[in-house]
Amino acid sequence: MNLNTPSNLERVLKAGHLAVTSECGPPRGSDLGIIEKKAQMIKDYVDAINITDNQTSVTRLCSLASCIKLRLMGLEAILQMVVRDRNRIALQSDILGAAAFDVNNILCLSGDHQKFGDNPQGQNVFDLDSMQLIQTVRRMRDEGKFLGGEEISRPPRMFVGAAANPFADPFEIRVPRLAKKIAAGAEFIQTQCIYNLDKFESWLKQARDRGLHEKAFILAGVTPFKSAGMAKYMKNRVPGMDVPDEVVKRMGGVPKEKQPEEGINICVETIQRLKGVEGVRGFHIMAIEWEERVPEIVERSGLYPRPAVS
Repeated sequence: MNLNTPSNLERVLKAGHLAVTSECGPPRGSDLGIIEKKAQMIKDYVDAINITDNQTSVTRLCSLASCIKLRLMGLEAILQMVVRDRNRIALQSDILGAAAFDVNNILCLSGDHQKFGDNPQGQNVFDLDSMQLIQTVRRMRDEGKFLGGEEISRPPRMFVGAAANPFADPFEIRVPRLAKKIAAGAEFIQTQCIYNLDKFESWLKQARDRGLHEKAFILAGVTPFKSAGMAKYMKNRVPGMDVPDEVVKRMGGVPKEKQPEEGINICVETIQRLKGVEGVRGFHIMAIEWEERVPEIVERSGLYPRPAVS
């Protein structure tokens, strides 16, 4: 097994196991105990934990500090980094900060537009785009050099990931965009949450036709609904989301008190269907402020216990 980094996530994937990742949103304050509590709920059920980076452009405790907290707990962290808020100097500096604490995974993202957050008057940076960030991390790791060409003392050793949305319009550019991210150096992919399974499988077939499933590890994203209202909101208000009418109808067809269980059922069924699909190498479970249900999802999906790899 040829490993590029000390990443446990990379080790699990290259050993041929279906990987499981999940994520935690940092608090709107400086209490690291909140991250610790969330991580404790899921740590035995996942191979790595994403820490979101000011998701939806709302100011939160930074992903970097939260990842360091996970590392001090002995857990595997995935640093999420958006290019919306930092220029290339700050991006490279924060990558070094994460590497100093042996954060061995990074997910390179564009970031939601600031108009969606609590500081709509804020200025976007976008000195680099997400593909250039992927290239930057790979250069820092593989060549041991900054973008300016200078040598790095103790380069980062990060397993490099990117996001993919199989559902955004126009659909015909989704796979070419995935190919560009992989060509830029992305080694694993976490997708947008999947509710339209037929469309996802169509996207994945196109990716397989281009051999992309052999060039990067694709983790299918899932998010359990807590309520019919959440399903309607994600269908109608969240850009790039594809929630079929029948899924919304199914959530609304059960009593309100049973809707959380129905949301879990749909999530588990999605994982079970996709487990056997060629090109799916794992799952990214985004249980938004619902981390306590991740263990149940993993167990019911037949993904527990997690493999021990060395």
